[in-house]
Amino acid sequence: MTISIQRAREILQHADLLYSEDQVQTALQLVAQRINAVLADKHPLVLSVMGGAVVFTGQLLPLLNFPLDFDYVHVSRYGDARQGGTMQWKVEPRENVRDRIVLVLDDILDEGQTMEALRQRVMKLGAHKFYCAVFADKQIGRSKPIRPDFVGIELPDRFVFGYGMDIEGAWRNLPAIYTVREQK
Repeated sequence: MTISIQRAREILQHADLLYSEDQVQTALQLVAQRINAVLADKHPLVLSVMGGAVVFTGQLLPLLNFPLDFDYVHVSRYGDARQGGTMQWKVEPRENVRDRIVLVLDDILDEGQTMEALRQRVMKLGAHKFYCAVFADKQIGRSKPIRPDFVGIELPDRFVFGYGMDIEGAWRNLPAIYTVREQK
């Protein structure tokens, strides 16, 4: 369900800026450099997790200086909700991962369950090696089932939106990252 324009604007008006557009772009450049250093001679298959990773993927791919193949997966535990639920596979990894080095791109590593499920699925389909890059790694204060190989920024354990991450289905398109203001 789509929220109203008024509700979306109200959310943004009452949000706190965590990372400015300049900070986001600096982090993007750094994560690209790290990926280039590791995968420069690998010709990986890059899988983007729709729809959250669309902004990260679209801005990252031109910064990667090696040949790659591209595909996508679509899995979600959130939908328009603020808490994760049941894993929903809309587009699963295809057989083209067999014997490949696979780099999965996602917007955020929250609890890590979605990325771990992707790792398991890709490896079961015969991938040679699995890497994951997330733009944001949320510091949730407990262990996660997977650690990202490449991270742009770290986030506090708060609900965030912008730069691919949505709130109630809105604001994926913001160039900066915001958080819902904590009630005092």
